[in-house]
Amino acid sequence: MSKKKTPIYGLLAEFTTTDALVEASQRAYAQGFRCMDAYTPFPVEGLAESIGFTKNRMPMIVLIGGLIGAATAYTMMWFSATIHYPLNVGGRPLHSAPSFVPITFELTVLFASFAAVLGMLGLNGLPMPHHPLFNVPRFMMASRNRFFLCIQAEDPQFDMVTTKLFLEGLGPKSVIEVPH
Repeated sequence: MSKKKTPIYGLLAEFTTTDALVEASQRAYAQGFRCMDAYTPFPVEGLAESIGFTKNRMPMIVLIGGLIGAATAYTMMWFSATIHYPLNVGGRPLHSAPSFVPITFELTVLFASFAAVLGMLGLNGLPMPHHPLFNVPRFMMASRNRFFLCIQAEDPQFDMVTTKLFLEGLGPKSVIEVPH
C-alpha cells in the first residue's frame, strides 16, 4: 500500500527585515501571484497594498447592517402604531415620525455593531482553530522578529518548482513547504 503525499498549502519564505518582505511581496505581485499573504509581528506600512489588499468591504457591510436596523425599527414601530394597534391619544397622529427617532437610532447602531463583528469574523475566515502554517515550526517566529510571505498553492500561477525558484531568488533566509 503506497502512502499518499499530503497536499501542499503553499510555500513560505522567511525574511529578516520589513524592507525585504515588502520588496519581495511587490515583486511577487508583479510576477502575477494573487493568492498570497504576509505575516509580521507588527504592522508594516505599505505591505497590504503590495500583496494586493486594497479593497476593504467592512464599511459597506456596516452600512448595510445599519440601514437594515433602521428599516427594521421604523417599520416595526410604524406597523404597531398605525396598523396593528392604533390608538389616538390626545389627538396625536398615528404615524408620528419624531417619536420613532430614538428607537430607530438605537437599532441602527445595534445592527451596525452586529454587522461589524460578524463581517470581521467572516472576512477573516474565523473561527479557524488550526491553520496550515501552524505546521511549520519556524512560523512561531512571526510573532517575534521574522517576516513571512506565503504564496498559496491555490494561486493559478503556482507551480512547485518555478515558485520555489522565484522565492529563492528574492533573497529569503529560507523557503519552506507548508503541508495542508
